[in-house]
Amino acid sequence: MSNSKVKLLPFADISVYTEGFEIVSTQWGGDGRVYVLLINQIPERERDMFVQAKLKQTHTYKVLIVTDQHIEEVVIWGQTFNYHYVQPLHDHLLLVGARCAHYGNDRYDLNAKVCDFNGNTIREFLLGDGIQSVQVTEKGTIWTSYFDEGVFGNYGWSDPIGSRGLLAWDEHGNKLYEDHAADIADCYALNVVNENQIWFYFYTDFELGCVSGGTRQPKVTLINPNISGSSGLCTDGYHFLFDAGYGKHGTFVLKKMEKPGILTKGQKIEFVNEQNKPFKQARQDLRQNRLLLSDGNGLYQVTVEELASGLV
Repeated sequence: MSNSKVKLLPFADISVYTEGFEIVSTQWGGDGRVYVLLINQIPERERDMFVQAKLKQTHTYKVLIVTDQHIEEVVIWGQTFNYHYVQPLHDHLLLVGARCAHYGNDRYDLNAKVCDFNGNTIREFLLGDGIQSVQVTEKGTIWTSYFDEGVFGNYGWSDPIGSRGLLAWDEHGNKLYEDHAADIADCYALNVVNENQIWFYFYTDFELGCVSGGTRQPKVTLINPNISGSSGLCTDGYHFLFDAGYGKHGTFVLKKMEKPGILTKGQKIEFVNEQNKPFKQARQDLRQNRLLLSDGNGLYQVTVEELASGLV
């Protein structure tokens, strides 16, 4: 497998907006914009291990909506839940917490909140515990993938909502789809390209799945990408950029589908910043055909087409 270094330049600097806040996550929206979730203080883990669901004191969140031309800021005050993801949902924002507890007798946390752009709560609902990824289509379909605790149960869930590993919901939290084609113990990666193309990569088989046909007539195909432990992928349908997997996170592999269901061995890629230094601890998000890297207050992006054509 050949190796290549690719330099990326930042397309946005969010440092003006981060004073007094800490970055929780950076994600692509289905609209092609970047959504950054910040909090005024990262909640401590319980017993230094377990992520809190409900918070012991109120916190302030901030959402940045970023393009290379403009940054919009939304402040959400007085929150008592631990949110980890943010996505656009029509003319609102969807905040989702990775963890939620079941207390018995039909009592449980609601870990999804829909807000307007003034920070006001519109509605709340349940998306289940152990959420690995949340991505929303432009039509408002919410896709959630789950890590092992969400599949097998923890935080009081004996019959976990995420037991199938991959689900889809409408904008009010009504279930539209759950996977029955793959044996998912942990859904490592999710890429919702559009309403009719959803890619997912899962443990223990390390297979790459694609849901086509929408949630009403879903068809699932599975292929072997020959990568173990990848945490993300993006694609234009022919080229596939994968996080390189176990022990290699932060490096990437670019593959091609030269025959249906068959990917090439690929080319190893290491990205460097404007100082020619590798992205050591960068947050990453891969969606549609694009990679997003967040390093400090800088945001970097590249498409698989650019990588394939050697334009960067």
